[in-house]
Parts: sequence; C-alpha cells; structure tokens
Amino acid sequence: MNDDQERNTINCFRNRLRRLINVGPVLDMLQFLSDDQKELIRAKTRTEGDISAADLLLHEVITKEHSEGWFRELITALETAGCRHAANYMENNPPSPSKEFENDNCIKLIDLLKLSLVDMKTRDVCNSCYQRSLLTDEDRENIFAVNDQQGNKAGARLLLSRLVKKELGWYSEFLEALKETGHGMLARELQGEPLKGSGSERAASPTPGTGPGSGPAASSMPEGGTGWKSSNAATSAHSWFQDSEGATEAVTDGSRGLATGSGRAASLTDSEIVLHDYQMEVALPALEGKNIIICLPTGSGKTRVAVYITKQHLESRRRMGQPGKVVVLVNKVPLVEQHYKAEFGKFLKHQYSVERVSGDSQLKISFPQVIEKNDIIICTAQILENSLAKAKNGDEDGIKLSQFTLMVIDECHHTQKGGVYNHIMIRYLKQKHRNIGLLKEQKTPVPLPQILGLTASPGVGGAKNQQKAEEHILRICANLDAYTIKTKSLREELMAPYKCIASAPERKEDPFGDVIKGIMDEIHSHAELSPLCQPGTQNYEQWVVQKEQNAAKEDNPRVRVCAEHLRQYNEALHQSNTIRMSDAFSFLNKYYNEELKKKSSPDEDDVIQITDTERFLFRLFKDNKEHLQELTKNPQYENNTLATLKTKILQEFTSRTIARGIIFTKTRHSAIALSQWIRENPKFESVGVRASHLIGGGDQSVVKPMTSAEQKDVLNKFHEGEINVLIATTVAEEGLDIAQCNFVIRYCLVTNEIAMIQARGRGRAEDSSYTVVEEAGSGVAERESVNEYRETMMSKAIARVCTLCQEEYEKKTKEYQMQAIMEERVKVKKKQQKVMKKEDPSKVKFSCRSCNKPVCSGEDIEIIENMHHVNVTTAFRELFTVRENTSLQERFLDYEANGVIACKQCGQQWGSMMLYKSIECPCLHIKHFVVTYGSKKKDFRKWNELAIRFPSFSYLHCCMLLHDLFI
Repeated sequence: MNDDQERNTINCFRNRLRRLINVGPVLDMLQFLSDDQKELIRAKTRTEGDISAADLLLHEVITKEHSEGWFRELITALETAGCRHAANYMENNPPSPSKEFENDNCIKLIDLLKLSLVDMKTRDVCNSCYQRSLLTDEDRENIFAVNDQQGNKAGARLLLSRLVKKELGWYSEFLEALKETGHGMLARELQGEPLKGSGSERAASPTPGTGPGSGPAASSMPEGGTGWKSSNAATSAHSWFQDSEGATEAVTDGSRGLATGSGRAASLTDSEIVLHDYQMEVALPALEGKNIIICLPTGSGKTRVAVYITKQHLESRRRMGQPGKVVVLVNKVPLVEQHYKAEFGKFLKHQYSVERVSGDSQLKISFPQVIEKNDIIICTAQILENSLAKAKNGDEDGIKLSQFTLMVIDECHHTQKGGVYNHIMIRYLKQKHRNIGLLKEQKTPVPLPQILGLTASPGVGGAKNQQKAEEHILRICANLDAYTIKTKSLREELMAPYKCIASAPERKEDPFGDVIKGIMDEIHSHAELSPLCQPGTQNYEQWVVQKEQNAAKEDNPRVRVCAEHLRQYNEALHQSNTIRMSDAFSFLNKYYNEELKKKSSPDEDDVIQITDTERFLFRLFKDNKEHLQELTKNPQYENNTLATLKTKILQEFTSRTIARGIIFTKTRHSAIALSQWIRENPKFESVGVRASHLIGGGDQSVVKPMTSAEQKDVLNKFHEGEINVLIATTVAEEGLDIAQCNFVIRYCLVTNEIAMIQARGRGRAEDSSYTVVEEAGSGVAERESVNEYRETMMSKAIARVCTLCQEEYEKKTKEYQMQAIMEERVKVKKKQQKVMKKEDPSKVKFSCRSCNKPVCSGEDIEIIENMHHVNVTTAFRELFTVRENTSLQERFLDYEANGVIACKQCGQQWGSMMLYKSIECPCLHIKHFVVTYGSKKKDFRKWNELAIRFPSFSYLHCCMLLHDLFI
C-alpha cells in the first residue's frame, strides 16, 4: 500500500481501532511523532481515557506528514504492545464479518458477567493469561500494580479491559485460564451452562458454540427463549454502556448482573436500581451526606445516579427516624415531566410520594401544600425561587430551604451570576455563614439541605488560559458549596462519536443575494445611512438594531422604519446562505404581507396612515418581487452548504442499516425550513428519511413556538422510529431525553464548548458520527477548534481541581463564596436604592414607537400579578385596534392572551389583549413604545428597566368602570 492507501485504511477502520489500541506502550515506541504530540496524547489519556487518546493518536497519524517508514513503525509498535488485533485492521486484514460478530458477542458476555468476574483471583488469572501470551510484560506489571494499590476488583477490571482488545482466540484461552485457576463455575457460566441453585435459565447466557478463532467457548445466540436475539447481540462491545437516562435501561439481575433480551431481568421490579461501578464510584461521597457535583458525560446515567442517591438518602433518614424531603430542580419545563416519568417517579413512586410542579402544571393546591404532602418534588427552579422570595417577605404562601433535606440541581453548570440556580444557592450560602455565627453563640443552626449537582459540561466560562478555567470550575464548586467534584473518564465505555468538518466551497454566483443587497443599498440611500459592515452578517444586524433604537428616541420615523426593513432583508440574506432561496423569499413575502395588513384597519371608519417612506419600501419590494421569485427556481444558484448537508444525510442513511440523527441549526425558521426541504425532496424519501422539527417554547421569536405537548409528541415519534431525523434548535442540546442517535450534524452553527459537548453527546449509539457543516471561510470550523481547545482546558481544570489538597480547595471555595455573598449584598443594596428612588408614574409619558403619537401617561398603567402592565382607561381604548395574534395563543389559569393591540394611526403593535378573570385588559409591551422620562426620550426592552412604581391592578375598580360604560 502507498501512503494514501495506508491512511485511508486507518480512517476506514478508525471506529474499531480506537477501541483496540493500548495507547501508553504504543506511544513509547513511536519515533515519527514529536514529543509535543506525544505529550498531548498522554494528557488525553489521563483526562479522558484510552479511547479518546487513541482517537487523537489516529487523528495525528492520518492528518499529519511523517518521516518515511512511519506505517511499518506503527505496525511494529502495535504488535510489540500486544495490539496484534489492531495491527491486522491497519494492514487491511480484518476478520470476517461472522468472526467479528462472534468476537463482539464474547466481549458483551464479559461485561454482562463483570459483577461476578471482578471477584476472581486476579493475580492467579493474570499469570495464567500471561503464560498463554494473552498479556504482555507491561500488561502484567500494570495489572499487578493496580491490584496492589486499588484492590482485587480494580485489578480484575483492568485485566478484562486488556483482554477484550486482544487478537481473535483470546476468549477460549481466557476460559482455560479461569478453569486452571479454580474458577470453573465462572467458566461454565460464560459458556452458558446452568448453575446449581440458580434456576434453569440464565437470562442472557448463550448456548455453547464456536468461539472466534478457536475453542468451543463463544456463543451462537438462540433465537427464542430468554436468551438474546441476534439483533440485540449484534451490538458491538461498547454499546453495553447505554444511557440510563434514555431509552435503554441500565438495570441488571440482582445477583449476577445479567440483562434479559428485553433489557430487564424478569425478577426485577421498577423500584430496583443497580449502578455501574463508575456510577457508584462518583456517588459515594453523596451517600456519605456530602455536597458534591457529579460531572459525567451525556449518556452516562447521571440522573439514574441521582435517583439512587435520593432513594438511599430517604431510606437513611427513615432508619434514623428523621423526616426526609427531596427537591429536584430543573431549568426547563419539559424536564419536569421527563424526570418524573423516566426516572424519579418510575423508580421511587412505589415507596415514596413523588410530585412534579411547573408552569404547565394544573395543580389544585398551592406549592407549599405540594411540599408538605410529598417526599420528592420535581420542579422548575423559578417556582422554588418565587416561593423562597415569598417566605422572605413574610408571605404565608412561601417556603424555606430548611424544609428540604436534599436538593438535586440538574444542569448545575448554570449556577452562575444572574441565573435562578445561583439565586437559590446564594440564599443557601448566606444561611450557611449565618449558621457559623449561631454555632459560635451556642445557638441551634438552621438546617440546610444536602446539595447534589449534576452536569455533563461545566465549561470554562470564556476562559482564555488554564488558570482562568480552573477558577471557573472552583467558582461553580463554591456556588454549589460542593465538598468535591466527582468525575470519571468514560471514553472506554461510552463511545465518543467520530468527528469531522464538512466544508462547502464558497458560492461562485449569488444573483439572489445580489438583488437583496441592491435593495438594501437603495434603502441606505433613501435613509442616508452608511453601514460600516457587510450585509448578511451578525455585525450588520447589531448596527441596524442600534440605528433603529436611536431613530425611535430621536423621533426620526424615516430612519426607524428603514432600519426595521433592513433588518428583515439582512435576515433573508442570512437565510439564503443557509437554507433555500425560496425559504428566504417566503420569509420576505410573508413579512410584507403582514406589514400591509397592519395598514388596513378592521374598523372601516378608521384610516391607518402610510408614510412616504413606507410607500417607498412597499414599492421597492413589489418592484423586485417577481425577479426574486424567478431566481428561486434556479437550483444552480442555491448555496453549497445545503448541497453538502444533503450529501451528508444521504451518506448516513445509505451506509447504515438503521440511521437516526439530529441536525442542529441556529434559528426556529431555519429548523422549520430544513424540515420542509427534506420532506419535499424525493431523494430523501427514497432512502427512508422521515424528518420533523423541534423548536423552543418561548415567544421571543416571530416564529410560532412549540407547546410542551407538541414537543413531547415529536420526541415520542422520534423514540418510536416514526421520525428518524430531528431538525432542532439548541432546545435539544441539553437535558431533554432524546432517543439514541448514530449521527449528529451541526449545520452552520457553533456556540460555546458546553453546547458542543451537549450536542455531540446526543450521538450515543455505536459508531456514531458528529459532523459540523460549514461554508469555507465562514469561520465555523475555526470556532469549533476553539471549543475543542476549551474542552481540553475544562478537562484539565477539573482534573487539577480534583487533585487539590482539601485544605487549599476549601480555602479557595470559601473565598469565592464570600465574594458571591458580598456581590449579592451590593446588588440588593443598589436595587433597594433604585426602588427608593422610583419616580411617580405621572413623570413618564408613552408614545408610539412608529408614528410617535402620544399614547398615555404612567398614571394610566397598573400591574397584574407583578408582571403584566395594563391600561384599562376608556381614553386608551380609543387609540388602538385589536388584530388576531397569528404567532401565539396562550392559556393560563387566570388569564389568556389571544389578540394583538395595534396603533390605529400607523398599525404599530403595542402589546396584547389579555382576558383576565373575564375582563379584557390591554397589556402593553414597553419595547413598542418610546418613553419620555422628564425631558429625555428613552428606549427600554423590559419593564423592570424603568424605575417607576406602578400601582397594582384594581379588579373591583375596573369592573365598576366597565359597568358604567355599558349602562
């Protein structure tokens, strides 16, 4: 083979090879790699394990130039290090598919019986395997060292991990070694023979067959009974460690750890929880009552560990005759139901009362009553924070942290400044430090709950060097008052997906974009604007938003309305670079149709004014509309990234027996458009692609959000296989229980290292892939590399924090805690001063953002439920019309928001018509107004930015006012 063929062969078998290479000894013998490259790979081994390090080694081998003879040197190193099996693959001499299949089944058997095998006499078995040439000298030395330092079970695990990487034939030799060392029962169990006292069947024990290579030990799986079916057995060795948060149950037989064909031993009930060794290891400090953060990769069963800790916590409290109460906090509404159904409710409702509370809940009792009546409460963090705030203000409807004995915080990396998790933990830290004072005064301290934080990726918080990354990790530990952060490298158990960057060539011709840019230039001239950056970019978006805000404050309607339209064209330009031209055109066409509707009043007596600038803008689009529409019919002008995405999807579906994946994209609009593009393309249908979109539930976007029920319906269809491709916004990156995928694509989208890790973690299936699709020169690949660097920094930072002596760790975290408390005190003081300085409502005036028409005074505004600002005066009702809200229909317990209220004069949206306890209340959104504060005009995005004390809504007064109107 020549150089290219050798690299191609390695790349072809890469997913296999990274599981078969024993990196340490191989690396010692390679001379063609530089010392820096070797050190980087060794660091990967220390922080993430052999598989991740092997992947990096293969990457360096494939992508870099090396001295002559590098391939033979690599093969020799593999053979010397006992990796003959890997060397066979590299020399393009893989085993037959049937032998490979049998070998995978043998590895699966080893894992299924691991709970029994780790009790073997490790030294004796190791010596026997060494004499049979299954282990190298270095293998034996390492196993003995681990056995002496960490115990027999740890040594046994290392022995097993080395054996499964060996050349075919290892399995039968291992059986002989077991028999020779007095472990005949284990050998018979591995051969599928029923054991005395264990019943007539073994759930997952196969019948004797012919092992790979030689010997009678390996299994041919029966098609019926309680054994595996071949489709289950076909999963490769490292699909054993499935996501215990997701589709596959990490539940095993109580005595031996054998799974049935259905994934559950028949004798188990839903309340039994069995953890893998790595899960139990990270749980241990929490089982001792310590506050900890568990940092495990996506798909490793963090939530299952939390369920186990919760159960042990409540049982321990019960044994001691003490009450126990657990609150599980999540940061997204759908996670409340998910954690209840898939985890806490499923495993614990048989013994304990479990309830869930969120904004979607329709409970008939108050939150404090829910707390009182249940042992485990799953809720959104904001609900708990609201109730804690009520208790501080003396409200009877409030609760205190002292009512809980354990608090589980999901996705705890959000416990940072400004986050609701942090608000809760600041209350905790303040009380903790008050307790120190109480103890000094020999008074009884206020009890506080144990804290359990869960995360897959704490990130580095924008750190640019290792020191700052470590500070970020320590701050999160301090914020959660964690005794330690427990992590475990699972790269050898949880297969990291194969990653690649798919770069599309830049467009040679873009007539559609040229027409849009021409329109934008005409608008620039009309408004006398001179942009400092290229249209279609994020910088342009920021520039035009600033221009619109300034024009609104300066009462310059010409520039304001031009800036608003330029924003839409900029969005269309961005869309034409990522989705179809027809989608971009539809977006513009819909926008102008809706703008024209705004200029027509439902009431024939009212005439909405159209300014000369608006006429110019409407005419400009109309003049170019036909040309733009014509260009959308020419596929040769479509962007190349879409073609690259198409190729990648087709490749995934034609190269796999069963394909299931997620495509992440930036906006809701692009998610919907890509889903439609796939459904309309017959090539996708021909290979079995069934797509749907999954977007968020907030109403910040002009695109109609998905309700929780709609999200749940899509996810259920994805679980069941009715849908096999999800096109999702970042809502699907974190937390949501999404069925196992074997490919993940990030389409023209790069954010931070946390999002990268979360998205990549969705590829949990065997041989999964993670692809970033970008246009060459867009900077996406470069930003992805930065995220990879930050991920490495994060792993090193966690490792270094874990190695700090406890005294130094506690000193640093205490400093950060005191800093957080002091910052909170300053913040509260400033807020109190701001409240004291709040002006009388009569000092502010509101005018229409579009036409600058005076609308009302602050005296006319009242607040419903401390958040909805309404104006129910008769004078105000004369100034607006009510239109249908096409993008959102909300329904809550006491009110619903259906219609949109808009200026009678110009059609500018002002807010929504809210039905509150059967009364129509016009609800104002401050972003649609210019606020005159004294002599200055100001622009606000949120009501809490305005330092005015508005009175509470008087329901009785409003009823009387309306009664007078209709008499």
